[in-house]
Formats: sequence, C-alpha cells, structure tokens
Amino acid sequence: MFVHQGNSRNQIQNIGIASLLSFVAGNVNVVGFLTVKQLTTNVTGHFAFMMEEALQANFNQTFFYFLYIFCFFLGAFFSNFMIETIYQLTKKYYFILPVVLEVLLLTSIAFQNITFIHAHYQFYICLLLFTMGMQNSLVTTISNAVIRTTHLTGLFTDLGIEISQLFFQKKREKREKIIASIKLRLSIIAFFFLGGLIAGVVYAEFNIKTLLIAAFVLVIGLGIDYFILNKRKI
Repeated sequence: MFVHQGNSRNQIQNIGIASLLSFVAGNVNVVGFLTVKQLTTNVTGHFAFMMEEALQANFNQTFFYFLYIFCFFLGAFFSNFMIETIYQLTKKYYFILPVVLEVLLLTSIAFQNITFIHAHYQFYICLLLFTMGMQNSLVTTISNAVIRTTHLTGLFTDLGIEISQLFFQKKREKREKIIASIKLRLSIIAFFFLGGLIAGVVYAEFNIKTLLIAAFVLVIGLGIDYFILNKRKI
C-alpha cells in the first residue's frame, strides 16, 4: 500500500491505501468531534470560526483557532520532511516512520483519561489535527496528489465533475480513466463513512479508546507492506 510512489502505483494500490487511510480519518473525525466537540481532520471550518472570533474581539479564542490550523500545517510539513530525509538514506522504508508515529500518537491519546482530555481539550485538538495533517501529507506525497483522505469537500467536487464528463467523453481510453478515478473517489467516501459509522457505534462503549481501531488498521497496512517487501526478497 505504502511501498510504491507516484506513477509506479496502480489502481488497486491506490484504492487500497485510500480505503485504509480514509477509514482512519473517518474514525478520527467522529471520535474527535464526540470527545472535544471540534473538527479534528480538516481546518476549513476553523478558518470561519477564527474570523468570527476575531471580529468579535475574542482574541484568546481566535488564537486557539489559529493554533488548530497551524498544527494541521505543521503535521503536513513534518511528515513530508521525514519522508524526504529518510528517502535520501533508503528508497525502501521512507514511508514507515510517519505511519508509525501516527499509530503512536493515536494510541497514546486513546489511553488518556477522558476527564484529563476534557480539561486540556485544546491540546488534544491540536494533537489530532497534527496527526491528520501528517496523514494527509503522507498519502498526498505517495500518490502524487491523486489521493487525499482527511476531508470530503474536494472529493465531492471532483466526483461531480467526473460523472458529468462521462456524458460528453466518447473516447474509450479517457472514459476508462475517468471511471477509474470515480471508483477511487467512491472508495474514499465509502470507507470514510464506514470508519465514522463504526466509531460512532463503538464510542458509546469505549469512548476515546475507539481511536485504537484506527491505530490497528494502520498497523495492518504496515503489516501488508512488510509482507510485500519480504516476498520480493524471496
């Protein structure tokens, strides 16, 4: 899933990583909102809230919304910085560290006391946004910006455009390319929804520990890549 990059990736590999990471994002989206009552997978809404608080001269809250946005940016920067640094040393395992760090962050949050999280909710909002910034940067880099998994606005826009294009595109090769892209986007939407749905059902029983599902799914992804890399050596 993470092994190949850019043009070396095929449709199955793209759908695999898109499904896995969108499931994780859907899980984090629901768990984050239920726990801290804020969006924790994207920053679009935070821009609007930041402007609203600034106009009302609530500068303390304005600062926190700015911090949320910055943490998402910082996660994206840090993920790509790690990837590029490791890529200079080895071409095989450059993707592992950002994913391992995401697993560790989600797991560490999952084992926090819920009362402590509520008392320091701004910090955990920042931490979840940092984690999702890392994930979005990772998959964007690996797929050459073909895949993004932490928010759906752009996906529905692109999906609408591509479905519209099917009515006008007559060439078989281009129609097949559009259909492949539609399948990819639908898989992201479906697994984002599935991750959120499962998180919503499980949250009532396990609370913040529901994030362990997302961490476990990421570990499965790493396990699949480990199997693929070892199979190549045989």
